[in-house]
Amino acid sequence: MKILVVEDEKMLSDVIVSYLKGEGYLTEQAGTLDLGTQKVNLYQYDCVLADIGLPDGNGFKLVAEIKKCHPGTGIIIISAKNSLEDKILGLDLGADDYLTKPFHLSELNSRIKSVLRRRKFEGQKELVAGKLRILPENRQVYVQDELISTTKKEFDLLLFFISNQGRVLTKESIAEHLWGDFADSSDTFNYVYSHIKNLRRKILEKSGVEYFRNVYGTGYVFEIGNIR
Repeated sequence: MKILVVEDEKMLSDVIVSYLKGEGYLTEQAGTLDLGTQKVNLYQYDCVLADIGLPDGNGFKLVAEIKKCHPGTGIIIISAKNSLEDKILGLDLGADDYLTKPFHLSELNSRIKSVLRRRKFEGQKELVAGKLRILPENRQVYVQDELISTTKKEFDLLLFFISNQGRVLTKESIAEHLWGDFADSSDTFNYVYSHIKNLRRKILEKSGVEYFRNVYGTGYVFEIGNIR
């Protein structure tokens, strides 16, 4: 899962990013409205944490921009102002939540998980796709009742495919989802091939089912009927 933290207080932003990386998220930073706007126009994030008191403009503009270009992205406003008027405005613009500073990082994590459940998995804590059972918050994958050992990247890759079931995902979109700002590295596509190969092998060995299909010259697609 990929998160963008738009916060001009560098120390706070660094603390949030460090914590979220420790929780397994791919996390990027922006300290201004301009940079945050550039990033949301270039990349797609699962969730954006947006401060509204940015040095070069109001963070509400970023909320509106996100809703315009990526309506499925979750948005949590983080603000030093405990203002009912701001909360109402933010929610009316399309934000999912409003968190007042100071806050506990564990509470922020819980709110992110709640937003991701609603946005990505319709509130479900468990996903079932064919013989696979996935627990996103625990980062676990089961074939029936047998746990499959996956790396962080393999798990993120599987969730990305399941969230886009039946859609062809290009190598570029996979790389950008897994590596964010570093997706343009010359070795990235080699890593994409490697992670998909390993994930396919692990699932095939346990389930006997091939869920991934190569689309020549384009990318890959995950096919398995409907997720319950």
